[in-house]
Parts: sequence; structure tokens; C-alpha cells
Amino acid sequence: MISISISNLIYDACPQFVSVQLECNVKNNDYNESLWLEIESFINDYQKTNKIKDINKHPSILATRNTYKKLGKDPNRYRPSAEALRRRILKGAELYKINTIVDAINLISLKTGHSIGGFDADLIKGSLELGVGQKDEQFEAIARGFLNIEGLPVYRDDIGGIGTPTSDEERTKISLNTHRLLMLMNAYSGKAGLEEAMEYAKYILEKYLGAEDIKIRKIERE
Repeated sequence: MISISISNLIYDACPQFVSVQLECNVKNNDYNESLWLEIESFINDYQKTNKIKDINKHPSILATRNTYKKLGKDPNRYRPSAEALRRRILKGAELYKINTIVDAINLISLKTGHSIGGFDADLIKGSLELGVGQKDEQFEAIARGFLNIEGLPVYRDDIGGIGTPTSDEERTKISLNTHRLLMLMNAYSGKAGLEEAMEYAKYILEKYLGAEDIKIRKIERE
């Protein structure tokens, strides 16, 4: 597995933080009809029982937002991805259809409330560390262009930043050529509900991506 460490800057802002590292072999494709039926079922149920004002009360989303604030970042301007996805469906906007890996990760994020990074493991150079973004640090967010990551939690490999809870980077993004997936579940709310979230992620990846050789590791403060 890729070696991952967590900076004390993250633990100082969020002592209970846990990162779940999941790596597996996958078979990607453009679209999976069965997956989208499950996504649409989740969306219909969520829309019936939730309002936009309720989103930030979810423990995982609230904890991520609070960490942003402690690091000096405005979570209303730079929304964590799990929050942005839930806001999108409650506003009645369709989710983008990207590819089956990305669509599956979006479903896991919607279901669990954790902002999840998905990366082509073969494009990562060296080890990873989760730290805090610096002023003017280069980060080309997927489909967004340059993203100001100053004050955002950011995973970096030997070349630079690859992922934040708001967006991931173009350089290591998932494509139809991705065969080895690195998924990082960022639990700013700590261990509560984390085992269930991990099992759900494993179930979705096995069911829709034929995930094999699955390796899972929790990274937490010792």
C-alpha cells in the first residue's frame, strides 16, 4: 500500500481525525445502469426527508466544516465535496455522470457524509502526507482550474498536492485507464460510524467495479 502520514497541523485542528485508505484493482467503464438506479433511489429518498438547512448538521459534514474554520478557510466558499453533492441534489440539479469509479465514490460520499478522494494509484509518485495548503500553492482542481488551497487540508505526493475535501487534482484523477484505485475516506468526525462506512464502500466497489485485492487501513493519531 502507498505510505501515508498525517501532519500534526491536521491533528491540532481536528484531534479525532481518521483517514481510511482503501486500495483495490478495479474495472472502470463509462456508465453502469444498475449503479445509477441505486444512486437515483438514494436521491429520491434523501429529497423526501431532508432540507438544505439540515445538511450542515450531519456529523461528518459539520466536523469537516469546523476543521476548515480552524484552519482559516471559509467552508461556505470552499464547500467540502460531500456537502456540495447533497446541496446539489436538494436543489434538484442532476449529478454529473463521469465514469463508474467516480460515480460510485460520489454515492459513497452521499451516503456516508464523508468527503472522499479517489485517485489513480499508478499516477501517485512516492508517499503521501496530509497537511495544510500554503499560499499560492499550485493545484489544478478537476474541471475547475486553479484552486486556492491555502488553509485546506491537502494530500501531497512527491510532486505536489493531489486531493482536498473540496476537490481533487487533475494530475492523479481517475480515468477509463485506471486499474488500481486509491480511495481516501476523510473522517473529520472520528471513529463514529466509520466501520459501517468502510463496509458500505467495500460493498459498492465490489458490486459495481468488480473490486479485487482490496486492502484497507485506518490512519489515526497514536
